[in-house]
Amino acid sequence: MRAIHIFLSRCLPTALALLAMSALSAPANAQQLQTKFSCNVTRDEGGEKVIYSDGGEINLDGNKVQAFRWESDQYRPTHGFDCSVDESDEPVAEVLEGSDKDSWRVSLKDPVAARARRGFDFYNHGKNCSIRLQRDGDTLHIEPTCPALCGSRPNFTTLSVNVKTGTCLYEDK
Repeated sequence: MRAIHIFLSRCLPTALALLAMSALSAPANAQQLQTKFSCNVTRDEGGEKVIYSDGGEINLDGNKVQAFRWESDQYRPTHGFDCSVDESDEPVAEVLEGSDKDSWRVSLKDPVAARARRGFDFYNHGKNCSIRLQRDGDTLHIEPTCPALCGSRPNFTTLSVNVKTGTCLYEDK
């Protein structure tokens, strides 16, 4: 019993100091997002059947990207489009301040090189694209600024995902 008391009296203050330093180094108001989603919808667009499909995993801790994977597909009877983004594309997250909601902008360190590695020929669209993520209660709104940085549908509109239920809403154009 005496050995435990000596151990605690010597080690506990050091352990508490390390915990306090860890707490101080992490911002108290750091925004965090951790979600997985899988969505699809079939629509009639001008008499043509169109299937939208999205799936991903996003884990952000403030400006730090822990995990980021998103695949977005559009299928038509005669052709399809797909786009994907993951950690190999070197995503960079930025917390957007000044909003009453948790918001991030995710872009790529070198979007042109990332798109070229994947074989996407959206060079003119790939330079300044980003994905805006905005959490509003249990709903996460996902909106890329152009199709080259995922969001394979033309004129991409917001995809909203209820992070608790997994329910998805593809907003109309």
